[in-house]
Amino acid sequence: MDGLTWPLCVPVLTDGVVTLRAHAPTDVSAMLETASDPEMVRWTAVPSPYGPNEATRFLGDVVQAGWDAGTHLMWAIEVTGDDGHPRFAGDVVIRGRGVSTIGFSLHPGARGRGVMTAAVRLAVMEAFSSGFTEAVHWQAHVGNLASLRVAHACGFRLIAEVPGLLFERGRLIDGWHGVVLFGDALYPRQPWRGDAVLTIRTRSGRELVLRAASDHDVPRLNDTFTDPVTRHWLADQPRDLPATRTTVARWWWRAATGQQATWVVADALTDDALGEICVMDLLGLDTTTGEIGYAVHPDARGQGVVSAALTAVVEHALDPGGLDRRRLTAAAAAGNDASLAALRAAGFTPSGRQTAAEPLGDGTYADLLELELLR
Repeated sequence: MDGLTWPLCVPVLTDGVVTLRAHAPTDVSAMLETASDPEMVRWTAVPSPYGPNEATRFLGDVVQAGWDAGTHLMWAIEVTGDDGHPRFAGDVVIRGRGVSTIGFSLHPGARGRGVMTAAVRLAVMEAFSSGFTEAVHWQAHVGNLASLRVAHACGFRLIAEVPGLLFERGRLIDGWHGVVLFGDALYPRQPWRGDAVLTIRTRSGRELVLRAASDHDVPRLNDTFTDPVTRHWLADQPRDLPATRTTVARWWWRAATGQQATWVVADALTDDALGEICVMDLLGLDTTTGEIGYAVHPDARGQGVVSAALTAVVEHALDPGGLDRRRLTAAAAAGNDASLAALRAAGFTPSGRQTAAEPLGDGTYADLLELELLR
C-alpha cells in the first residue's frame, strides 16, 4: 500500500444500518472475495483473475485518484456482520460531474438484505445535495436481475434495452439503461409486476406455486417453447436456449417497467418449471385491461396445470389488490381446442374472430379466436 494516503477525506454517510465510508487497506481481503465471485465476473468487467496487485492499483489509481481529482465519488459499503463487527460489503461509485454514471458491487455475503439499495440511495442523495451532479445514469448487462432490482427500487427511470450499449472483455454487450434526475424520489416509480407468489392446487390435489422466473428455469422453459406442439400453436416462441434466456430477461424488464406480469408455474415439491403464464399489455391504450398468455411444458399437459394457473392469475388480475384490471382478453388459434377449453373454463367468453390471422408452425395461418372476461 506504499504511496497511498490514508484516511482519505471522504464524507461518511449512513442510514443507521448501511454506512458509506472511505476505503481502507484492511478492505483488500474482502475486495478480493468480491471481485472473484462468479456473479461479479459474469456481469462486470472486473479483471479476472483479480489479485492483491489489482486491488492495490484500484485503491490508488482509481479510488484515491478520483477523489483527489474530483472526478468521482466512491465509497466502501460497510454493514455489521453476524458477529456484531462492521464489515466491508462492497463499493458504490458515481463517476463524472454534472451528468454521471453509477456503478456498484456487493460482497456475496451481503446479498439479499437490501444493502445495495440503501447504499445507492445514500450515494445518489449525496451526489445531488453536494452539487456534484444533476443526473445519474445506470447501465447493466441485459439479464443482470440483481442490478435491475436495485435500479427499480431506487427510482431510476428505466428507459430502454440498448443493443451494443457496453463493450467489455473485447465484445459488445446489449445493456439496460436508466437515469435518475435531481429532484426525483429515490423509490420505485411503479410496482414490480408479478412479484406476488400464488400457491394453488389442481383438481387432483397437486400443489403448484406461481412465482417469478429465475435463471435455473431457463432449460425447462426452453423445453416448453421448443416442443413441437407449442411451436405449432405459438410460432413466435424462442427457438433455442440463448433466445429463451433473453426472453426471461425481457420478462424481468417488463415487470420492472410495469408492462407485464409473468409467472413460472412450478411444482411445489420439486420447484420444476411446468410452464409460464402472463398478463401482458398492462400499459396499453387502456390501462385497465390486460391480455393473458401461457405455455405449458409437455410433461405437464392434461394434468389440470393450465386450468389451475389460469384461475389463480385471473383472480389476481381482477383483484383491486392485485393487478386491478377491469377486463381481460385472450386469444387462441382455431383448432387449439385444449387452450380454448381452458379459457372457457376460466370464465372467458367469445368476443371476436380474425380470419387467417394467426401464423402456425407449419407456415399456414389459422383464424384467431378472441375471448374476454369482465370484472
